[in-house]
Amino acid sequence: MIPAEEALTRLVDGNKRFVAGVQNFDATASSAKRAELLEGQEPMAIILGCSDSRVPLELVFDQGLGDLFVVRVAGNVVGPTQLESIEFSASAHGAKLVVVLGHSNCAAVAATVAELGKPEEECSKNMRAIIGRIRPALEKLYETKFKDQPEEMHKHAVRENVRACVDHLRNGSSILADLANNQGLMIIGAEYSLETGMVEFFEGVPASLRSIVEN
Repeated sequence: MIPAEEALTRLVDGNKRFVAGVQNFDATASSAKRAELLEGQEPMAIILGCSDSRVPLELVFDQGLGDLFVVRVAGNVVGPTQLESIEFSASAHGAKLVVVLGHSNCAAVAATVAELGKPEEECSKNMRAIIGRIRPALEKLYETKFKDQPEEMHKHAVRENVRACVDHLRNGSSILADLANNQGLMIIGAEYSLETGMVEFFEGVPASLRSIVEN
């Protein structure tokens, strides 16, 4: 299995290629690669990301077939299905890195911010399953100066949501906690910029690995 440090390095390097526009699609999606994966998969990382069509995770990290185990849902929230999917891959495939990836201008986060001033029961029924999972992480922001600064509110809300999701994965699963404590699993948070294409890793990166994400 690929250690978390190496997996993180590959993601950072892949994102740099994506930003520079120098991806190698032929090498990552070849017929030989498809044949190789018929016997099984050993993804190097698990990515929990938003369903937003502007954030295709394999492209953002310039990775190919079999490299990433991807879980996508609006707002990159951690519901039962998402948690169980991550537990499954971490246990069955041995991936040592889990990344929760939020992104700028997230519509699910924006919808939650718009609902913050209302009683929860008045929220849109169609969005309640998503908003209800994002809202607790953002409620404290509604009591700050950002309440009257919409752009700053949204920027901080995206990151607070990622932090809450990382915390949920670390502390809401005995399976993931055991893997983190005993088998080198690392769970971190990041944000993708729609404007630049860059991914910034900002939550939970160990001090020993910060040089990887800051270069």
